[in-house]
Amino acid sequence: MSTGGKRLRVLIADDHRMVREGLRLVLEPECEVIAQAATSGEALSLALKERPDVVVMDIGMPGVGGIDAARRLSKQAPQIKILFLSQYDDEEYVLETFAEARAAGYVLKGDAADELLAALRAVRDGKRYISPSIAPIILRRLHARTSDDSEAVVLSRQERAVLKLIGEGATAKEIATQLGISPKTAQIHRANLMAKLNTRSTAGLVRWAIKHKIIRL
Repeated sequence: MSTGGKRLRVLIADDHRMVREGLRLVLEPECEVIAQAATSGEALSLALKERPDVVVMDIGMPGVGGIDAARRLSKQAPQIKILFLSQYDDEEYVLETFAEARAAGYVLKGDAADELLAALRAVRDGKRYISPSIAPIILRRLHARTSDDSEAVVLSRQERAVLKLIGEGATAKEIATQLGISPKTAQIHRANLMAKLNTRSTAGLVRWAIKHKIIRL
């Protein structure tokens, strides 16, 4: 697997050494594994230093987590592609990686032995890749076209948590305490949610949350 005659340079980020070594064996010699990282912070630091073509990133990593690390990396080095490797097949996780972290692909760990090289080839060719076992559900959501634009909105995990607490009547200070953020950050999330969901009121946020089953009556 090459880019302009060179093997694809890959950084593997996973907190389990055995997983990293297993992935390396799958990828070599078709790819060049230039570095390995055990935490999200280490992955971000190594990626900015080594400048791989692709980072194979686990979602559930120590530190800020794989999605937040990928979000930061996409801002600082957008030419580096992120291919998520995860045990989670929940569609909200998958959609968040594409909407918030600009993922180039998403492969389930259980499918990695069979699909990882195919995913990297797709990423190399400028395409996106989603594990076939979850692709039908995700593609329907990604390409949703409805009369109600709110149907296609994708919220991050923290935005969903903030919205749930707003629906339960929590103040900015109470939201901050429960989520471990500052009251100012809680207020920023509220403002961002109003912009995303095209509403100017808390009542509008609550109606959206009820409709989409984030909170229940």
